[in-house]
Amino acid sequence: MSTAQAVVIQPAPPDVDCDDLRLQVRAFLREALAGMPAELRAKSWGGSDPAFSLALGERGWLGMTWSKRLGGGERSALERYVVLEELLAAGAPVGAHWVAERQSGPLLMRYARPEVAEAIVPRIARGELRFCIGMSEPDAGSDLASVRTRAVPEPGGWRVNGTKLWTSGAHQAHYMIALVRTDHEADKHAGLSQLLIDMTSPGVEARPIRNLEGGAHFNEVVLRDVFVPDAMLIGAPGDGWRQVTAELALERSGPERYLSSYRLLVAMLDAADVADPRHATELGYAVAEMSVLRQMSRGVAWMLQQGQSPQYAAASVKDMGTSFEQSLPDRAHRLFAPVPGMDDTALGRVHTYMTQVAPSFSLRGGTREILRGMIAKGMGLR
Repeated sequence: MSTAQAVVIQPAPPDVDCDDLRLQVRAFLREALAGMPAELRAKSWGGSDPAFSLALGERGWLGMTWSKRLGGGERSALERYVVLEELLAAGAPVGAHWVAERQSGPLLMRYARPEVAEAIVPRIARGELRFCIGMSEPDAGSDLASVRTRAVPEPGGWRVNGTKLWTSGAHQAHYMIALVRTDHEADKHAGLSQLLIDMTSPGVEARPIRNLEGGAHFNEVVLRDVFVPDAMLIGAPGDGWRQVTAELALERSGPERYLSSYRLLVAMLDAADVADPRHATELGYAVAEMSVLRQMSRGVAWMLQQGQSPQYAAASVKDMGTSFEQSLPDRAHRLFAPVPGMDDTALGRVHTYMTQVAPSFSLRGGTREILRGMIAKGMGLR
């Protein structure tokens, strides 16, 4: 593959074979989310309901592409994609299982010791476990290779000290997959490894970071002399950078990268004045942009199913998706803010929430500057 081809997204085939599955998911969601107000639906994968995650697991809608031996369904990536976009479009509270199912399970299946994967992955597929990802640090957010959290070997395991920052859902997680420095003399990329840390271990402290909306999606996690058994080293020492690169492709390419603001778009369409050409133009552009992003995101999912590693293509989806999602509150303000009583409507409540949380969209999963640097590298520009 040439350098420029690294950012090319291969189109996915039509999902016509998924129509029955899509209808099944929609029927389930109509019943499960009946009466759920618009402002709660707007939280979607930021919202959390452990019972809802268990219900998805019972229906086989978590870990759909995984092997049956590890609790999965051995279904296609596009079938899984259909379930994901229906959940997000409906505003389902998927936060309890989202990180674990999206990236932690696949990582453990690929790199963890068999006994660890066999003990943990089926529980993820049942919707029982929450995971968080310990990558960013106070002095190493965008430059992950500069992490300072240290893991020192000792008999039976590792002793970990350091701080992680912007860790989504850490205050509710059962496990953290943490990027740590295990070789302090090696090149900054070569000296990294990943550890599976039990969040109930002595020395682990998760400190929620309150946002403008009053919630606590992000956390600071302090690790003080935390002991991690040898079995919880993921892969071999020094494999961390390679693992993280593959993991971030999963994190950056899913439908959550263009559907986080979907409920606001729905509310705007419901409130639109068909006689106002501004509404037709602005909302028409928004729907067209989302349609393009959907095709791009599906294409990356298809590439992953084919065994490819589309890290640069995934970065472009995430970057463009973030720009789209962050633009919607401004569009809503331009089109609807002068309307009296808007704050008391579904549109007003969703708009207020999205305005408060949208700035965080360009932090999670990689900042805009880092993503564009990756895209430039994929295009051979740096």
